Amino acid sequence: MSDYSQLDKYVEPDLEKMALIEDVRPMMKLESSYIEMNDYDFKGNYVKYDHCLEAPAIKSIKICPKCNKRFDAVENFCPDCLVTLKYPQEMDSIKGIEINSKIEFKGSGDSSNILTKDNMELICNFDFTIDDFNDIVHSIKAQGFRNLDNAIKDNSIDLDSLNILDKVLLFAKAFVSVEYKSYGEDLGYFQFNKIYVDDRQRKSLQITTLIHELSHFLLKEFLVHTTCKILDVNKNRHVEAVIIYILSNSSFNSLIDEYAAHSVEGRFTIFGYQDYSSFTAIQKDLDSEHVDIAKTIGNTFAIYIKDLLEGFLDWDLREDIKTQFLKDTIESPDYRQLQLENCNKLSDEGFIKAIWLILSEGFQNCNIEVVKRYMEEF
Repeated sequence: MSDYSQLDKYVEPDLEKMALIEDVRPMMKLESSYIEMNDYDFKGNYVKYDHCLEAPAIKSIKICPKCNKRFDAVENFCPDCLVTLKYPQEMDSIKGIEINSKIEFKGSGDSSNILTKDNMELICNFDFTIDDFNDIVHSIKAQGFRNLDNAIKDNSIDLDSLNILDKVLLFAKAFVSVEYKSYGEDLGYFQFNKIYVDDRQRKSLQITTLIHELSHFLLKEFLVHTTCKILDVNKNRHVEAVIIYILSNSSFNSLIDEYAAHSVEGRFTIFGYQDYSSFTAIQKDLDSEHVDIAKTIGNTFAIYIKDLLEGFLDWDLREDIKTQFLKDTIESPDYRQLQLENCNKLSDEGFIKAIWLILSEGFQNCNIEVVKRYMEEF
């Protein structure tokens, strides 16, 4: 494994995260069994929560289910399609809508094999800056928001009529394909550009699962686009397969990826309901020093992912998520999971060095046969 200790000099405090956790630090000392359900908000303040049902959406328009043309609510039929009009909330759910979620990177050409000696040298030389990384994040965000806008227009979606789960689902689908699973204990998982969610779970858990798995996708995209930028190639399944291999076949990289996803999920979850189980399962394979720096790198990735998500999941929607959590939750909060939080991040220079270490070591250790198998899954 590369010497990641060289990154220690680039570590700095994540002041925003520290402030959030400080608000609930007194609660971390309490035994969760003494905390009454729904008696505390996400900052640990005592509240009286009213378990009311969501107010129905205002029925101001109707939509033709065939041509998607909009009509005033007083109308009943589409004169062109000769079908009964429906209110937006009566249309097929966001679950059944197909969205073109393609996220691209355009280089000067294609490459069916990027694991060449020349490309290895380009990765090792790493002509890449924090400005390049910021451009990549902006491009991914812009493409996702264009996909979202097109989906809203093509399907005549009234955002105001959607519940919070459908809003988060719609946003996730603008970036990556979402499918559903109905077996196994996992709430969900990300695999080969698809998010799988167990829709038997409560709405709040489906929401945080979508955010968690979307974070895995975005971190993968950050590294795919970085690789395409350095090698000046179009995004293709070979690049994606290599990055999937790099992230999944190293305990250290898997820990970075998992911690980033947990950290992002935690930003949109009420304090006391964070779940780091998959993270703790991986960290057993590493010594404490590698765990600490992996968490710092993961937290730095999480900051970029969180900022991207907050372009859509603004303060109001985040409050809606917390409200949904309070409605669904039957367990008492457990603040002890917050002790696993890392409140450090890397400076810009340190973050670029970390990405260089991940990619350079990953390229050198790639198993070509496994990468070929991964390619078949895309």
